[in-house]
Amino acid sequence: MALSERLEARVTADEKELLQEAAAAKGLTLTAFVTSSAREAALKVLREQHVIELGRKDQRAFAQAMLDPDAPNEHLRTSAERDGEALCSHVCPRRHVSTC
Repeated sequence: MALSERLEARVTADEKELLQEAAAAKGLTLTAFVTSSAREAALKVLREQHVIELGRKDQRAFAQAMLDPDAPNEHLRTSAERDGEALCSHVCPRRHVSTC
């Protein structure tokens, strides 16, 4: 990947020394250390933003809904009939809607 963009940052002398020490400990240049650390931090923030975390109660409710879904309501039945599909109000052991 060609590097074409430039990023600059002002830091204190103490911060620069800390970053240089950490880069040296990892066997990296200061630039490589700072860019890789910033990238990892950015990915972590974005991952956390996109992940839905459920509490224990919510996890159980979700699992229960997946294992034992509600029967299709009238609106869903009407839509399915309009599309020419058959729905049943029960789920077969293979966990897919069986045909009637």
